[in-house]
Amino acid sequence: MVPDDLNLGNDIIRGTVLKYSIVVPFHNEEQNITELYDRLKVVMEATGEPFELVFVDDGSIDHTFLLLQQIAAVDRRVVVVKLRRNFGQTSALAAGFDHAQGEYVIAMDGDLQHDPHDIPLFLQKLREGYDIVSGWRKQRIDNFVMRRIPSRIANWLMAKLSGVELHDFGTTFKAYRREVVQEVPLYGELHRFIPALASAYGATICEIPIRNVNRERGESHYGISRTFRVFFDLITIRFLLRYMSRPLHFFGGFGALGAVTGLLIALFMFFEKFVRHVDVMEEHGPLLVFAAVLIVAGLQLVALGLLGELQVRHFHEPTKRVPYTVDRVLRSPRSAESALAD
Repeated sequence: MVPDDLNLGNDIIRGTVLKYSIVVPFHNEEQNITELYDRLKVVMEATGEPFELVFVDDGSIDHTFLLLQQIAAVDRRVVVVKLRRNFGQTSALAAGFDHAQGEYVIAMDGDLQHDPHDIPLFLQKLREGYDIVSGWRKQRIDNFVMRRIPSRIANWLMAKLSGVELHDFGTTFKAYRREVVQEVPLYGELHRFIPALASAYGATICEIPIRNVNRERGESHYGISRTFRVFFDLITIRFLLRYMSRPLHFFGGFGALGAVTGLLIALFMFFEKFVRHVDVMEEHGPLLVFAAVLIVAGLQLVALGLLGELQVRHFHEPTKRVPYTVDRVLRSPRSAESALAD
């Protein structure tokens, strides 16, 4: 659901839609903000198109918001979204996407590891007609054992499970057509899977090599634990892509298999009891218990699948829920013509 202040902003620029929105989430990046802003401004002004910079403060506890506030005060093209607490990168990106007004949306990290001079490469591919352009850190310079090997394994699994042949799902540096990214619900840590989720809506996707730059200042927010969380996300994505609209096919399949197996064992017990007059509790006690467990578990899985079908109905209905809470938004009232003039 688009916030009211965004609707107001759309009314302000009704005459012409902004061409580009650069969405950057920040979390305790006070040492990198000013330089990133300067680099982005130079690159985007060179395009000659109206643009905006949407900076999201994801619950920083340093001077990040103060610096963003100062930048927004002197540059009307800067929109600052301050979240009430640290919601995580996916939610921060969702907040930025919701407040972006550009026809094309470019997302990147705020730690200077993404080079703004690569942005024209993304824009070129968007102009060629692609819906999503994903960055590929082809020449990675981070730790081989702790980062590159786990990343290669995770990316290979993501490509196979999602059916989207990308080399690098993990980078935030991606460009989207606005209408495409608005179709993808974001929560948890699903931002790295936007191409896979968007492919289910028929989005066209390509990949371009980008520079991989070492962090110059500040501390990295990523560790080896993030790689392990990715594998759990893979299970989620596989399920969403194949069974999001038909969960009963997943749970009901296992449930039916368990229930039928339990019933077959129960029929065998019935034959043993009333035809062969065998004391089944004495001879087949554990097997009888196993059959009962299979039947009950199978029925529960079928019921879980039915509940999932009800959730799918709610999923496809309009909702006002978003995975973040905004503290304030700094946006200068302006027209699209003034944005272009800037």
